[in-house]
Amino acid sequence: MGSDDSLFAKTVEELINAKNPLILTGAGISRESGIPVFRGKEGLWNSHRAEDLATLNAFQKNSELVWEWYNWRKKIVLANQPNRAHHALVKIQSLLKSLPVITQNVDGYHSDAGTKNLIEMHGNIFRTKCMDCSNVSWLRTHESSKPLCDKCRGLLRPDVVWFGEMLDHQVMSEIEKLMKKCDLIVVIGTSGVVYPAAGFAGRVFGKGGSVIEINIEPSIDYAISIEGAAGEVLLSLLQLLESRLDSK
Repeated sequence: MGSDDSLFAKTVEELINAKNPLILTGAGISRESGIPVFRGKEGLWNSHRAEDLATLNAFQKNSELVWEWYNWRKKIVLANQPNRAHHALVKIQSLLKSLPVITQNVDGYHSDAGTKNLIEMHGNIFRTKCMDCSNVSWLRTHESSKPLCDKCRGLLRPDVVWFGEMLDHQVMSEIEKLMKKCDLIVVIGTSGVVYPAAGFAGRVFGKGGSVIEINIEPSIDYAISIEGAAGEVLLSLLQLLESRLDSK
């Protein structure tokens, strides 16, 4: 489907009428902030693939190398900021009764922009977890090559979900509650490769709910697909939503 006026109007009506809408975001929503995709060819860093660095095994073998990569990523995030897509989504949230946001991103931009009812399902790049005592803390700097826990002096790791790891039980419990009720999911800027998030749209569609995809290259064949950059599309939806609600 093309991104004509009727698709935008249908999307706005779906958002207004849905009882339990849900937003799912991926790397595409942070692209306008200058954040590269850390998978595939774009994810190469010093000849290393993200898939080879973001693992517990890699960290146990060479924690300094893994931290060097994460510090490089943190530096990019800190040098930039939430973009118009993040801010438009916050305003869209404010206009609707309930609009939870689940993000696969770890850059923290949704939170920085003021997103409410947010679940960072893969963690946050600025949060750390002690390998010994499991204490969770925050580390905004990108200069520490081998940070240690303030409580026990154990080695800290990024508090993010690595390849081969299970998602946090409490996080998954919160997501499951939302998925059981969800009757409309808006998927923004995600390729639909990483599970379990890749299965969310299918679950909603399978129980008769609506699926809307906003992406430069749509990939969900059963969705209402709006092609384009997340920032441009969300700003247009915001303007239409404001106009529609004002006319009520």
